[in-house]
Amino acid sequence: MPTTAFRPSLITYIREQANPVDKFSHQARLYALTREIGAGLTYDDDLVFAAVWLHDLGVFIGHRPEEPALLAAWDCVAYAVKQTPPVLHRFNFPADKIPAVVEIIRTHQPHFTPATIEGEIVRDADILEQLGVAGILRTVTKIGRDTRFKYFPDALKVLQKNLDTLPAQLKLPASKTLVKPRLQILKTFLAAAAAERCADLGS
Repeated sequence: MPTTAFRPSLITYIREQANPVDKFSHQARLYALTREIGAGLTYDDDLVFAAVWLHDLGVFIGHRPEEPALLAAWDCVAYAVKQTPPVLHRFNFPADKIPAVVEIIRTHQPHFTPATIEGEIVRDADILEQLGVAGILRTVTKIGRDTRFKYFPDALKVLQKNLDTLPAQLKLPASKTLVKPRLQILKTFLAAAAAERCADLGS
């Protein structure tokens, strides 16, 4: 049975830590996706909820380094893995479940293969968040405020790479259904961007 007492406190904590503030919405969307992906599956929602809300702690300003050289070498996942246990202890999350949450966070990126159903659900949800309208908005808002995204082409290259590589990495049946409209949206956007010459250097 899910333990819900820790959830409001964890959400409040991430709302306070999320900087820029638009990064807060990713967690809420991601959790909603996990519910869709996991419908009909047997899994521990406590683990999924905690991992979703803490997995990006290392990308928030105030948690990551700001000096460009240090930021370029920053491992945001390793940071989240390190910080997750004390945060969850603070909010009275079941101590025996904390290692499983840490493992979900450690393996949530596309190039990893999670060992649990909870890990697969979170990983698939995070892949879906990099596609469709959410993926477009999350990427283009980085232009000018993230050193990796100076011009429009920088964002477009990432979106094209996501389109080319991420769909095939989805594992669960529901994820493969949910991705279809997102792919169409992303394909349409990239085609329109090309037609309007948005990929020209210096755009």
